[in-house]
Amino acid sequence: MRNAFTRTFVYRNPSVLWFLAALGLFTLGVTVLSEGFGIGVISTSFVKTLGKTLCLCLIAIAMDVVWGYCGILSLGHFAFFGIGGYAIGMWLMYARTEGIVVTSLAAQSIPPTPQEISDAIGNQIFGVVGSSEFPLIWAFADSLALQLAMVVLVPGLLALVFGWLAFRSRVTGVYLSILTQAMTLALSLYLFQNDSGLRGNNGLSGLQNIPGFDDVPQSTISIVFFLGSALALALGYALFAWVVSGKMGSVVKAIRDDEARVRFLGYHVESYKLFIFTLTAVVSGIAGALYYPQAGIINPAEIAPIASIYLAVWVAIGGRGRLYGAVIGAAFVSLLSSWFTGGGAPDIDLGIYVIRWTDWWLVLLGFSFVAVTLFFPKGIGGLFDYLVRKQ
Repeated sequence: MRNAFTRTFVYRNPSVLWFLAALGLFTLGVTVLSEGFGIGVISTSFVKTLGKTLCLCLIAIAMDVVWGYCGILSLGHFAFFGIGGYAIGMWLMYARTEGIVVTSLAAQSIPPTPQEISDAIGNQIFGVVGSSEFPLIWAFADSLALQLAMVVLVPGLLALVFGWLAFRSRVTGVYLSILTQAMTLALSLYLFQNDSGLRGNNGLSGLQNIPGFDDVPQSTISIVFFLGSALALALGYALFAWVVSGKMGSVVKAIRDDEARVRFLGYHVESYKLFIFTLTAVVSGIAGALYYPQAGIINPAEIAPIASIYLAVWVAIGGRGRLYGAVIGAAFVSLLSSWFTGGGAPDIDLGIYVIRWTDWWLVLLGFSFVAVTLFFPKGIGGLFDYLVRKQ
């Protein structure tokens, strides 16, 4: 029966095998060419860029499922991404600081007490905001297992509560988008405060230094996270391909096209929407937990509403309603952004004015979004479909 299910799933979703094969070849190629495990053609910093891009592809898939398939334009999914980053970042920062503090205090003639160690850790972490006491939300920061659970539970519970309140009230369309944006704005404004318990505007830093692996070079750590990000993307793609196929996928897409009719046919629309909203929030949290150790820092600006708007733009450019379209859009825009804003693109001297792409990149992105909307409404993925059908 399992083999029959596998054959049916693969038959309905042939793109899954193609995507997994392409991702596997890409992962192998980067690993072989990397400084950590390969011949050193690809630098460590670029490996981290590629690893972060894979994480952005994962949240783009989640956004595509909730918007492209279910019809919920969420402008708050990057908040779940940031929450996952903060959850793992708290453990990384605590464990790293604890190691530094214990090493420095070990040189004293009198061994420090556990309370002295805790106070010293708190002073190191929160001294930048004028405090030395651990807030309540740091109660489990010393436990990797519990913080990993928070990566899943906190985004999931927030999405569950928010979605239940919104969907049971039958808030839809632009009003729901505004509500999700308001949720994100409220969260980011709260985190900007120094008394939020997460160091305010300073955020959490030094996340690239993995506790217990001080002697392991960043070139090796970067490849490990890259492989982890690739595995998460592969599993996420297969999971969402299964979710949007079969009966559930048909109901979800019908909700997107005509919610009133689906409700009239006897389906509990709110349950389907809540499931999709919560599941995509959890996956977004996992993507964030993999992203920020590679970025090295997270602050409230990462959760600002503009980040979720960028996410919607990526999906629109790639082609919503196509899982591989979301991947194409996120990868395309992310890598181009790194090239333009990182100094890779040469400035253009027009004589009377010099175009510096670090200043004009967002304008170019906006024009690209408008152009895709007007001339390629199905995005890059839709263009790819058209070219395949022409063969």
